[in-house]
Order: sequence, then structure tokens, then C-alpha cells
Amino acid sequence: MKRTDPKSVNEIIEEYLNHEGLAATVDEQRAAYLWPEVAGHVINRYTSRRYVDKGVLHVYISSAPLKQELAFCRSRLVDDINALIGRPVLTDLQIH
Repeated sequence: MKRTDPKSVNEIIEEYLNHEGLAATVDEQRAAYLWPEVAGHVINRYTSRRYVDKGVLHVYISSAPLKQELAFCRSRLVDDINALIGRPVLTDLQIH
């Protein structure tokens, strides 16, 4: 039996997710999870629901003025979330 170099748990999990085709799903969940970190905890207080569907992060905001302000920052928010994940997962942000 040939010996191989030891792998970290993170590498093993990453290989498994890629092998099973689940890496994209996990990245989408990670993108939704990172919303409070990128947008800030004050904005997150007005967020009632968030999810990713086909590369688009859908965020439900309860404040109309805040929706308008976030609409101006959409591309920056998408870029920040993609940068934290390390690959382009999101293509757009929809604010409802």
C-alpha cells in the first residue's frame, strides 16, 4: 500500500463536496450566511428573509428607504460576498 501525504479535514471535505457535485450548493448557502457580515448588523435587523436562487441573492428588507439605499450598492455587495467566498458565486442581488 502506497503512503500519501496527510490531508487536512478541510481538504477532505472539499474533495467530497466536489466529487458529489455539492460545492455550488454549499457556496450558495455560504453567500446567504455572509449577508449580515457584508451588509452590517444594523441593516441585518431589517432583513426578514434571504436565500440564493440560480446565483441571485434575494434579500427581503422591511424598510423602504433602506431598500432604495441598498439598490445603489448592489454590485459592491455582490463583489464583497464573492470575495469572501473566494469564487464568483453570486451574479446579482435582488432586494424585495
